[in-house]
Amino acid sequence: MKTYNGFVGLRVITKNEDETSVSKALAYLKLIRIYSLSKAAAPPQSNSVDMSNIVWDAVARFDDGFYTSLARMIGEEPVQPRDAEMVGMLRTFGIDKGKEFEPDEPTRAALKAAAQEVHAWFMERLVTYGERYWPEGKWDVPVPPIGPRSGFTWEANGILDVDARGIAFFSFFCPPKKLGTGQFYLVTFFEGKGQRLRGGETYRLRVPADVPVNEFWSVTVYKRTNCALIPDVARPSMDSFDTKASKNADGSMDVYFGPKAPEGKETNWIPTVAGEDWFPNLRFYGPKQALFTKTWKLPDIGKMS
Repeated sequence: MKTYNGFVGLRVITKNEDETSVSKALAYLKLIRIYSLSKAAAPPQSNSVDMSNIVWDAVARFDDGFYTSLARMIGEEPVQPRDAEMVGMLRTFGIDKGKEFEPDEPTRAALKAAAQEVHAWFMERLVTYGERYWPEGKWDVPVPPIGPRSGFTWEANGILDVDARGIAFFSFFCPPKKLGTGQFYLVTFFEGKGQRLRGGETYRLRVPADVPVNEFWSVTVYKRTNCALIPDVARPSMDSFDTKASKNADGSMDVYFGPKAPEGKETNWIPTVAGEDWFPNLRFYGPKQALFTKTWKLPDIGKMS
């Protein structure tokens, strides 16, 4: 890493949520150790914290508090050569290495307004910055081509695509090094007729049989305002390991989205909230070639009357 602060995202997948499977997953996680290289001869046990009943909200705030966090990072981290000019500009409103960030009220108000403006820009650009996967459909690869092709460094042909990097990290925070090897993602913000997905409406997605994956697929619902999970809903996602979900005679699976489950479809329903725009993220774990040759196709989401 080129920074002092960092994190690693690890995901252990269980085929179901019974007590035995979850216990095995937790035991496996506790085998993972993180330690200084100087301690490699006798690695210490890593500390594990059970977060199952703790709300951990890591969502970025688009208010004046954002700049307090930024000032802390500027104070702790080395300045990359490509960021030197921007770091110099931050000094004009009080963010500087070795100094406390204490803006006066007019500055704080201006910074808050700027954060709200960029938040609105992010939310709108989120809908249009992806790359349409099937030209005739509404599903997008959720990053512009420079992301996957550069290994998510956002640098290519002598440029750093700041806009693409910013929008990407607004929508997710831990991209894979190589998109399409271990996993692949598709998102959409529209139903099949081109209307935005709304929290107060009811929709259906029919996932065809024989999804081209070696492992499994999943669909998860996120809020468009901050790309985080919708809080306080029964569940945010469904996947192909779900033994309670019903399948159609041809092997396909219907997934329903809406504030209320259609009658008799509760096991195949992901809740949304009226007044809250949302979008689904389809994840393909261990994707097969048929996904990339596009001989297998995911239909658009349909609005139910």
